[in-house]
Formats: sequence, C-alpha cells, structure tokens
Amino acid sequence: MSDISSIIALITPGILSLIMERQEKTLEEASGILYQSKLYAALENEETKAWRLGYPLLYDLLAEELKTGMITWPEEQS
Repeated sequence: MSDISSIIALITPGILSLIMERQEKTLEEASGILYQSKLYAALENEETKAWRLGYPLLYDLLAEELKTGMITWPEEQS
C-alpha cells in the first residue's frame, strides 16, 4: 500500500461518519457518495495534496460539491 493509500484509509472513515451523521445516510449510501465524488478523485491524486486538509474540511468540500457540482479549494496557507 502506498503512502497516499494509507493516508486515504485513515481519512475516509471520518468523512463517511460525517456523511452518515449530517445527511442521515447508511454506510453503503455514504460510501457511494464519497467514492463517486470529484473530491475522492482529488484525494487519490497525490499531486492535489487534498489529504492535508483533514476530514472535517474535506466533508465541507464534499457537501459543496454535492450542492453545486464544484469544489472551491482553500488557498494554501503560508
């Protein structure tokens, strides 16, 4: 397992938990939402470094994607 895969494996449960809690979805429904999202594709792309944001912010970005179809990535902080 690559480093990015390990990191994604650590972040994913937190995102799934927030989807289930805030959107009242089952684990199966939450998994479908996450794994089919642009956000998850960005997580898998090591160049985006999306995994650095932490799962609460990643959930917010996913919620934005679901609502608008787009993701507004935060500016890099110095």
